[in-house]
Amino acid sequence: MIQLDGRVALVTGASRGIGAATARLLARAGCDVVVHYHAAHDAAAAVAAAVERAGRRAWTLRADLADLDAARKLAADVESHAGGLDIVVHNAGMWTHGRIDSMPQAVWLETMRLNLDSVFVLTQATLPMLRRSAHAAIVVVTSTAAQRGEAEHAHYAASKGALISFVKSLAVELAPGVRVNAVAPGWVETDMAKPALAGPAARRAIEAAIPRGRVASADDVAGPIVFLASDLAAHVTGEILNVNGGSVLCG
Repeated sequence: MIQLDGRVALVTGASRGIGAATARLLARAGCDVVVHYHAAHDAAAAVAAAVERAGRRAWTLRADLADLDAARKLAADVESHAGGLDIVVHNAGMWTHGRIDSMPQAVWLETMRLNLDSVFVLTQATLPMLRRSAHAAIVVVTSTAAQRGEAEHAHYAASKGALISFVKSLAVELAPGVRVNAVAPGWVETDMAKPALAGPAARRAIEAAIPRGRVASADDVAGPIVFLASDLAAHVTGEILNVNGGSVLCG
């Protein structure tokens, strides 16, 4: 039912995890996809190949989004290669451990720069293209940590919490032409979460706190992202869609 034929999507952090699953599902729905990556060129190329096997165009573009000038250049590169843009999925981010009493300021600033500042810069830089689209949609990947906090990850939770406020603000500011929504995943089977999920006892404790009884797959999150980007969600904006198996019941 989701038809995105002829539309162009940019997915940041698309070489693996949620970003890769989202890029592949967007292509199955008919979307051409810009596959952004930072370092994993071969993995990004594999995602682009999957997009092309679905009969859609794909471009792989590299940028270190923690470098805000590079984030601005990424938007220019998207226009140069794809000619326009209908959908932006802000997925790139980082999650590191850090107690507040010992966290170096550099770690705090690095997390904010990638998780929050780059979303501001890239949104601003892609807006001219989105405003030319009749189906413009922005989807931001935030986190349950934004909603409940996360001990020993205050920098991450704060960056993701700010994104929720950013989404709700832009949903009004950019209406009616650009819809802005977010998904808030809980635990997901990704490389980023792998160390925390590696121990059997730790995994059992995490799964016991999830009413659905399991950790999400990347595809579990990609589906809601593509829904929010589609015309099935044409009257949905400013929404934070929880994808956590029932572990955090809010919104």
